[in-house]
Amino acid sequence: MNPDKKIILDGLLQRVNASPYLIVIDYTGLTVQQFTELRNRLDAGGARCTVAKNTYMRKVLAEAGLPDISEGLVGQTAFVMGEAEVFAAAKAIKNFEKEFKKPEMKIGLLGNAVLDTAKLQAIAEIPSREAVLSQLLGTILEPASMIARVIKNKFDPEGESSPSEEEAPAAEAAAE
Repeated sequence: MNPDKKIILDGLLQRVNASPYLIVIDYTGLTVQQFTELRNRLDAGGARCTVAKNTYMRKVLAEAGLPDISEGLVGQTAFVMGEAEVFAAAKAIKNFEKEFKKPEMKIGLLGNAVLDTAKLQAIAEIPSREAVLSQLLGTILEPASMIARVIKNKFDPEGESSPSEEEAPAAEAAAE
């Protein structure tokens, strides 16, 4: 085997083994500026976009013991991998696709599970971990907030016992 080819395959294998997911995208029609912008958005979410020959990726996936996704490895493909959550990468690709009508998510791997386009789109719809935790915290704190408001209204000396803004002018007019 050509030593240069071996270096490329070893690098791809390291990236595939380090990533819990792999998303295959078709980047046909993207300009260099658009592809750079896509890479920057993916980098912000902890993912990297790599372009490699489809035959190289087939060999790497087989060597890594991952499922065969050869049906998605046709045409101009790029491979999105990362060490962070798959949600951020899928969401970045989906948002980019909305904006530029490209690239198209073709197929993916999450662990050993093969993901079709519909499943990748569904993953992109899932809110981030931070958003889910924020919603959970809001739900947990809501009863305590309601109790605090009731107690404040009950014991606030300026609460219901003072005239409201609408009643104040009427009370002043009656006093004159």
